[in-house]
Amino acid sequence: MSAQPSSAAPATPANRARGWMFLALAIGSEVTGSLSLRGAIDRPWLYVVVAAGFIAALVFLTQVLQLGISIGVAYGVWGACGVALTAIMSMILFNEPITWLMALGIGVIIAGVLCIEMGPHSSVSAEESVA
Repeated sequence: MSAQPSSAAPATPANRARGWMFLALAIGSEVTGSLSLRGAIDRPWLYVVVAAGFIAALVFLTQVLQLGISIGVAYGVWGACGVALTAIMSMILFNEPITWLMALGIGVIIAGVLCIEMGPHSSVSAEESVA
């Protein structure tokens, strides 16, 4: 099995910024799809919003990867932020409870995302890097 060459764009600051913008769109689309599931129980037409949200999220996530953000970072941030935002929005929209433990978990997710974002900017040399 041979490795296929990557079709990712060069890692320029502009591409990186565009990648994070598309990642935010992917997260927003996924959260919209997830939150729409609750309403679709009583209003089946909302399944269209669910499907559109999830499809858009995957399309945007593909753009993120094409702009040079690694799959580990993109998928990790997408998944973590999606969980945190879905929990927060379900509290606001549906009055679902958030316990102190859940709030702590959301804080840990935010800290993890910051660590992932700062990772490429750390002073660790290439020899000390995990990858």
